[in-house]
Amino acid sequence: MAPGSRCLLLLLLGTLGAPTLGDPGPLEDVVIDRYYIPKICLREAQMGDFIRYHYNGTFKDGKKFDSSYDRGATVAGVVGVGRLITGMDRGLQGMCVNERRHLIVPPHLGYGSIGVAGLIPPDATLYFDVVMLDIWNKNDKLQITTLSKPERCNRTVENSDFVRYHYNGTLLDGTPFDSSYRKGSTYDTYVGTGWLIKGMDQGLLGMCAGEKRSIIIPPFLAYGEKGYGTVIPPQASLVFSVLLVDFHNPKDGVFLEHLEVPESCKRRAVTGDFVRYHYNGTLMDGTLFDSSYSRNQTYNTYIGKGYIIPGMDQGLQGVCMGEQRRVVIPPHLAYGENGAGKHKIPGSAVLVFDVHVIDFHNPEDPVEIETVFRPEGCNVTTRNRDFVRYHYNCSLLDGTRLFSSHDYEKPQEVTLGANKVIEGLNSGLLDMCAGERRVLIVPPHLGHGESGARGVPGSAVLRFEVELISMEEGVPEGYLFIWHGEPPANLYEQMDLNKDGGIPADEFSTFIKTQVAEGKGRLMPSSDPEKVIADMFQNQDRNQDGKITPDELKLKSDEDQEKIHEEL
Repeated sequence: MAPGSRCLLLLLLGTLGAPTLGDPGPLEDVVIDRYYIPKICLREAQMGDFIRYHYNGTFKDGKKFDSSYDRGATVAGVVGVGRLITGMDRGLQGMCVNERRHLIVPPHLGYGSIGVAGLIPPDATLYFDVVMLDIWNKNDKLQITTLSKPERCNRTVENSDFVRYHYNGTLLDGTPFDSSYRKGSTYDTYVGTGWLIKGMDQGLLGMCAGEKRSIIIPPFLAYGEKGYGTVIPPQASLVFSVLLVDFHNPKDGVFLEHLEVPESCKRRAVTGDFVRYHYNGTLMDGTLFDSSYSRNQTYNTYIGKGYIIPGMDQGLQGVCMGEQRRVVIPPHLAYGENGAGKHKIPGSAVLVFDVHVIDFHNPEDPVEIETVFRPEGCNVTTRNRDFVRYHYNCSLLDGTRLFSSHDYEKPQEVTLGANKVIEGLNSGLLDMCAGERRVLIVPPHLGHGESGARGVPGSAVLRFEVELISMEEGVPEGYLFIWHGEPPANLYEQMDLNKDGGIPADEFSTFIKTQVAEGKGRLMPSSDPEKVIADMFQNQDRNQDGKITPDELKLKSDEDQEKIHEEL
């Protein structure tokens, strides 16, 4: 009977040295030559251990009588309990995994004077070349070694969590049998629900995202006596080098971490608000998959209306302007099992967004006005059609400076209500006294809208610091000049200063200036009164011949009745 068929296997502690492998004469014990000893020997085979090994068995003349290699299967069994020939039992004890030995077994420790019919003659000395592949004991426990661990670990894996991890799997002798890296994707599964071998179920518990572990699993917590296909032999210990990429629980909600909250937070975002924010999007292991900073453009959207993934819809609720927040989103509130290939997001991935909220508004928002200073005795305030001079500083809500009138030699000038400035600024300048200072918050629908303007991002909320320098009472819309009382009954005759029956531009200008100087009427306020008078003349000179005739001269009130043009 061949030694392999008699369950050649078992180890004993103690190593017997042998001077040579020549002819030693009659031997009293096994001769052991440890011709290869690995540098690292974490464990030596002891009596009662389960071992797995390969061997070649020969006679003194080199003739082979048995080989596990030829059978294509390792030998597995228990050492030191009499299941092997005595010489092999002794020769295997004390071996390390990957150690190689030459053993010379004398007849009385082998098959004795009987031998094995047709295979091993009586009184044969046996020569074995052995390599140890695996050692374990039924009392063994899972061996877990933490190789690296992130500084921040807010949560660890528990039963029923869904994990994504990379691994390299080897046998105890280092022979690789599987690798997620080679497949190019993580292994994704639930923990503690029976989907994994017991040892891996236990070995993943307590891990942090980003942690690396070495997990040594004895066969009874792995694939046991059956092994797995052709890659994992029966009774094989398994070694997994594991990197936990991320994990979550199906019951998880969005996790928020407030990184920086402004001291002053007058308002928090709610459903229906339009938010502009910057973000970096990473996986739990830190892999960047998207960033608004790389595009140099904020992400702009409504929240709570389904325009973005549900987790971000929830994660932006309650943010302050200027707040920096970390939003951790489980996959069932992100891109689910399918992921998003365009953004390099794997299936079932937990997403981490570091968000900086620039501003937000609601489409129903009015201009927000804060009076910083209002002079005492303020009796006269601005109205539409008034001509005002003011200084201003304009910025985004994150403090980014956009424009300032102080960069120019004189204040800004404008006629209110003439559509010369954005609607929100026009509203904010109404009902002001000269010398008054205000802060205006202008939402984009009263500013530069979704498209923005030169230097102004689309959908940006604007902050204005304004100071009213002076104001002049205006005239009604469509008028360039108004009378303070009734106009002269013989208006044309008075305007025709040289009485030649025609009113050229110089006569017209002289007459209008006289009326203003005497307080009988006023021009539309402007930084260029001459241009206003020139426009008035051009409107009255209907045939553009350089003079106004009696038929051409009409008051604005008469023109309105006749639905003609505009003037006086």
